[in-house]
Amino acid sequence: MPHWQLKTAPVADKRAHSDYFVTMHRDDEALEAGLARASDTAGLQALIARAARAGKGLPPVERWNPPFCGDLDMEIRADGTWFYLGTPIGRATLVQLFSTVLRKDEDGKTYLVTPVERVGIRVQDAPFVAVEMNVSGAGGAQVLTFRTNVGDVVEAGPDHPVRFVDERDTGGLKPYLHVRGRLEALVARPVMYEMVEIGEEIEVEGKAMFCVRSKGAVFPIMPVERLEALSA
Repeated sequence: MPHWQLKTAPVADKRAHSDYFVTMHRDDEALEAGLARASDTAGLQALIARAARAGKGLPPVERWNPPFCGDLDMEIRADGTWFYLGTPIGRATLVQLFSTVLRKDEDGKTYLVTPVERVGIRVQDAPFVAVEMNVSGAGGAQVLTFRTNVGDVVEAGPDHPVRFVDERDTGGLKPYLHVRGRLEALVARPVMYEMVEIGEEIEVEGKAMFCVRSKGAVFPIMPVERLEALSA
């Protein structure tokens, strides 16, 4: 049965249509099953690889509008571990490949997306985990650069804000970094402690807040009075 495969566009087309130009062509030798029916990670890898643009860059999943083809037995645990059919996916390169075609839609659900199909997966918390942070500059010129568990490198700032959410069960905080689209990374606890160490008191809308800065943006962590109460 004919299937669709992705090819990189000719150089002239790439120049005319930006870094995210992708074209499709028929492939009579493609795998017989789609994402929702792939029976192992090797099959999934082959199918998703067809959606990834050759060379550097991410597939333009936000531009694709394929039909929903059901849910896949795949889950991203809160610690960032990916499971397929109840088994951890041990190959980091495979997880990185899957992560490039992740998309969270307005319905709040997360999907693996190719030009021809969209399948749902489960996410316990955030799809990514920020596992490392670098601090450069100071004051208004300070930049916080994060690395995620799947290899994304993101500079926090106006385009990639950091938000802090109260943990009701523990009374602590969970920071989230915007990565792309509606996808976020949960900032790992050791990295969160590094953020707290560089926090400072800044007035936000007339209120003293304990905050961190990056690329000219200010991200409130909590009111100073609350911090003082916790430190007492």
